[in-house]
Amino acid sequence: MVDILPQIRNTTRALILRGENLLLQYKAGYDDGSEKYVLPGGAQDPGETLQSALRRECLEEIGVHVNIAALIYVAEYFKPRDAMPQFVRHQVDFIFSCTVPEDYIAANGPRPDKHQVDVVWVPRHKLREIGLYPSSLADYLVDRQGGEKSIYLGQIS
Repeated sequence: MVDILPQIRNTTRALILRGENLLLQYKAGYDDGSEKYVLPGGAQDPGETLQSALRRECLEEIGVHVNIAALIYVAEYFKPRDAMPQFVRHQVDFIFSCTVPEDYIAANGPRPDKHQVDVVWVPRHKLREIGLYPSSLADYLVDRQGGEKSIYLGQIS
């Protein structure tokens, strides 16, 4: 039986494109040997706006000040807890379109996530092949056109 933890966690994510390449964190070293790619970002702290949280998380994880353009997606999913597989966390992701300076070179920031190994540019057409997490997000990101309006994606997995 799976139990849902009682608190809902807001997270904020950066969709950073350079041409047809998307900036992602590469994570590995999980107990099950898995690896995954995720959008930069993380949890919103109490008293922190979504945009402030995104700026802080990007500086910590990818070592750059991001320019936040617009909220483009809101998605929610039920994330299994690594340490306690019988529990899942209800998480709501706020995904913003962002840019980085043209001279930015992908690299870990000063405080990368626990399993973060690297920061990489990945061609959008490869997102379905590489282990993007959550995987269903790839469908929205591969075919994304620049002028789309914000979308509530509902539950993703």
